[in-house]
Amino acid sequence: MKTFIKIAVSALMIVAAVSCKSSGKALLPNVSGKAGEVIVVIDKDSWEGNLGNEVRGLLARDCEFLPQREPLYSLVNLAPGSFTDLFKYHRNIVIFNVDSTVQKQGVVYRTDVWARPQCVIQVNASCADSAIVVMQENGENVAGAIEQAERNRVIANTLLYEEGLLGDVVSEMIGGRVHFPMGYNLKKRTDDFIWIADEKQYTIQGVFIYKYPATEEDPFTVEHIIAHRDAFLQKYVPGMFDNTYMITSQYITPGLKFLRYHDLDFAETRGLWEVYNDFMGGPFVSHSFYSKDGKDIIVLEAWVYAAKYDKRQYLRQVESLLYSFEWDKTTESTN
Repeated sequence: MKTFIKIAVSALMIVAAVSCKSSGKALLPNVSGKAGEVIVVIDKDSWEGNLGNEVRGLLARDCEFLPQREPLYSLVNLAPGSFTDLFKYHRNIVIFNVDSTVQKQGVVYRTDVWARPQCVIQVNASCADSAIVVMQENGENVAGAIEQAERNRVIANTLLYEEGLLGDVVSEMIGGRVHFPMGYNLKKRTDDFIWIADEKQYTIQGVFIYKYPATEEDPFTVEHIIAHRDAFLQKYVPGMFDNTYMITSQYITPGLKFLRYHDLDFAETRGLWEVYNDFMGGPFVSHSFYSKDGKDIIVLEAWVYAAKYDKRQYLRQVESLLYSFEWDKTTESTN
């Protein structure tokens, strides 16, 4: 019997080894580190000099459209000699290879080098001044790669622990699906408005999904987007007391960008919300785009209430859900 067990175990080990070899991918550990954290591998002199200032100005700059100052990412500096195996499992790593022998200057993007799902970015330059030029030319792509990696981790985790019925509700109204993880619940549903949220004792991560006829000649201006937003929120999102409801804060003017992601063109609007006649507020970000038939404007909006806490990571998490949107396959096949 013992001999049989030994043979069986040996066979399983051989199968596993062959499987790993045939797949071409080594089994990697899960990444470590906090969400929104980036390890920057660079020597002390460069970190404390102009190159370090360039890196901090890019990756630790203030997050836009938050009610208080928060850095885009939390940076951890390590000298090359301190970058041991323990730190190689981190989720986001930016390595500066600054050496006079470097012949091809630029940025190399890699994934899942020592762990998964991992983002590793290497900046190659012959000297610190050249590295500054490389960062100035590629900085937004570097920041974007880290942001996409953070976003992909949220979406992957969502798909593992999805509340599928919520996606069905969204699909019925707009012909496309947003994926929600466990913990989110349906708060309100009408023919043109859906409110889904993860509510905890001190925080709320919410998503609004609504649609309206595309009647304006140019529907994707800040003025039109905010006017429709405020109309929906006054109608469907009451506050705790009489004559209170969510509106767009006038403290700062919302920002507008036009983006494309997975073949979807949309207008991204960022700003602050508040409750009329009350003292609640927080950040929001929305994606506005045409319906499949072009007759309606569809809006997916993420917002956060976290009065006791920093809001950067809460917003990043719920905003990532907007990027999980996909048209229904039946909708695609009929258009």
